[in-house]
Amino acid sequence: MTTEQLDPAVTFAALGDPVRRGIVDLLSARDLTVNELAARFPISLQAVSRHIKVLETAGVVSRRKVAQTRPVHLEAGALARSVDWLEAHRRRLESRYARLDELLEEIKEPT
Repeated sequence: MTTEQLDPAVTFAALGDPVRRGIVDLLSARDLTVNELAARFPISLQAVSRHIKVLETAGVVSRRKVAQTRPVHLEAGALARSVDWLEAHRRRLESRYARLDELLEEIKEPT
């Protein structure tokens, strides 16, 4: 399954952990190595690596080899697909609430 085909629930589940959300926050500024990320959390390097693996599996981050390092990169596309999914549902609900408001107005003020 490619990252384009991932269910938004996979992205939301990956972002359900505060450490993983913190990693995403840090990566929104620039790419960082696992060691640089681990230095910012009070957990072990191995634990940070496991969190990065979860984010990578969800398509939220990627890693590539650059010289001797493998910086972690935030993949904005996965987040954008989740935002698109939420936005579509928000618009649908807003439309339903607008119709409900119209019905309530008709009931309140009969013509």
